[in-house]
Amino acid sequence: MNAIAIKHKEQIIDLQTAHELGFEGEQIHLDNSEDSLEVLRHSTAHLMAQAIKSLYPDTKFYVGPIVKEGFYYDFKTESEIGEGDLKKIEKKMLSFAKKKYEIEKYSITMSEAKEKFKDDHLKLAVMERISDDTVSIYKQGEFEDLCRGPHLPSIGLIRYFKLTKIAGAYLGGDSKNEMLTRIYGIVFADKESLKNHMTMLAEAQKRDHRKIGAAMKLFTFREEVGAGFPIWLPAGGRLRARLESLLFKAHRKRGYEPVRGPEMLRSDLWKTSGHYQNYGENMYFTTIDDVEFGVKPMNCVGHIKVYEDELHSYRDLPIKYFEYGVVHRHEMTGALHGLFRVREFTQDDAHIFCRTDQIEEQIVEVVDFVDKIMSTFEFDYKMMISTKPEKAVGNDEVWEISTQALKNAMDKNSLAYEIDEGGGAFYGPKIDIKITDAIGREWQCGTIQLDFNLPERFKLEYNGEDNDKIQPVMIHRAILGSFERFIGILTEHYAGEFPMFIAPTQVAIVPIADTHHEYAKELADKLIDINADSEIYSKNNSLNKRIRTAEKTKVPMLIIVGDEEVEGKTVAVRDRRAREQYNLSQEEFLKLIQTKINEVNF
Repeated sequence: MNAIAIKHKEQIIDLQTAHELGFEGEQIHLDNSEDSLEVLRHSTAHLMAQAIKSLYPDTKFYVGPIVKEGFYYDFKTESEIGEGDLKKIEKKMLSFAKKKYEIEKYSITMSEAKEKFKDDHLKLAVMERISDDTVSIYKQGEFEDLCRGPHLPSIGLIRYFKLTKIAGAYLGGDSKNEMLTRIYGIVFADKESLKNHMTMLAEAQKRDHRKIGAAMKLFTFREEVGAGFPIWLPAGGRLRARLESLLFKAHRKRGYEPVRGPEMLRSDLWKTSGHYQNYGENMYFTTIDDVEFGVKPMNCVGHIKVYEDELHSYRDLPIKYFEYGVVHRHEMTGALHGLFRVREFTQDDAHIFCRTDQIEEQIVEVVDFVDKIMSTFEFDYKMMISTKPEKAVGNDEVWEISTQALKNAMDKNSLAYEIDEGGGAFYGPKIDIKITDAIGREWQCGTIQLDFNLPERFKLEYNGEDNDKIQPVMIHRAILGSFERFIGILTEHYAGEFPMFIAPTQVAIVPIADTHHEYAKELADKLIDINADSEIYSKNNSLNKRIRTAEKTKVPMLIIVGDEEVEGKTVAVRDRRAREQYNLSQEEFLKLIQTKINEVNF
């Protein structure tokens, strides 16, 4: 099998570039490996652009990057393009691929590039983001575009692709800029992988948490409230409360203390922490009495202030604080997506202040906590150690010590992990938790971050055994990531069929007639006493319609009560998850519900 690119010093380089520079490295072949797909996706994006340009000659292109599951291209055209045109573009792509044009690269100076594209405002906008003196251009047939690469040697290698959707996107992701058209696509090295992925996409569409959330009345978004600010409806509020309650108990059992920091702090504190300089573009600021305040994007500074409230001894450590902290982050409008990307969310946040000799045991304890939660929700997961990013605080030595401490904790306890170079937080390396849902999609959720920098910046200390002042280590930790995002993931993972212990409503009660409503209310009250929520479906509709309405909410258990049930103090049960129907006494029924609710213990 011929190579399509090489990997030289962890960088993927196309064959033409490798040949010109005399680079040697590991050969990359056409398959579904991450490295191969990067090259394949990049080239398929250009093939799509070539087809669009052929069909709509007035088109101007902005950028066409690869993304986690495929690629997209942003462009501007005077022509009307809709979902129905994707097949036509695919057909044109295949016709070009059959011509097997070589993909050729050439370089020109920045000034030459600006002259070449002087009539293309989108290309000029791209060049504003490039600081190099020269730029590379990739050409295939009559089509060419600015690009860093890497690319395949020929478009003839591209065969198994699909354009998945068309959308609008603001230039540069900024809502103040003009709207462009964006087309997404996927590509694989073989037909079977493409088919499997399309099946997964179809299933994902059925499970879209925005549709299920609306149908189950969990949450809503209102334009007059503002984009990215979810409103939780009663059913969603109950679901959140159950999840929060379970986690509260689990934290207390592990020695965490509940705290709460303010939602705004003076900007001086954010400057001390480094958020102002390194994260300021993602924050909201306001002025009170001529003093600037920053709305918190994270909870760590508030927890530092809790730690500072009293003196600590080495015997006190580790000290663990946790908070369901509401945070705000400035997200571009085009990036917002249901509960997955919002501007206000609640983190299941915690911070551990410990001695250096306690790092390993604390990391292992948190990983065990992660395992308990993810196993309960039937998620597979993997862990990634993310190293120093380009934008960071602290010196290299501290970063090296921190990163090695995370690796040691994982290695000594035989915990598997991968490395994500440059993916750390600006103040320290971290372990990211990536979960895989029921249909095989991977999600970034929790994180464990080791931090020597913030304790140094805030001059935190504790009294050592010899009464000397020692700086503690700070571990930032969120397991769900945020309640909003995690509930969105759970909704799609279970397709709305939540397990009994967190379902918004555990039991739907359907009285056959008005004369049975009193017994239904009696059952509802007894369910509340055992911490179970129910809803009585007694509207003036037929019995069958009320049953169908209840079932649409995906409630785990439905009971029907009529004369026989009232007289015998029984219930007729329809268990949705077990797909069973049976009769129980009232006492047996309540005991069953209580057992199901209490079966989970993080």
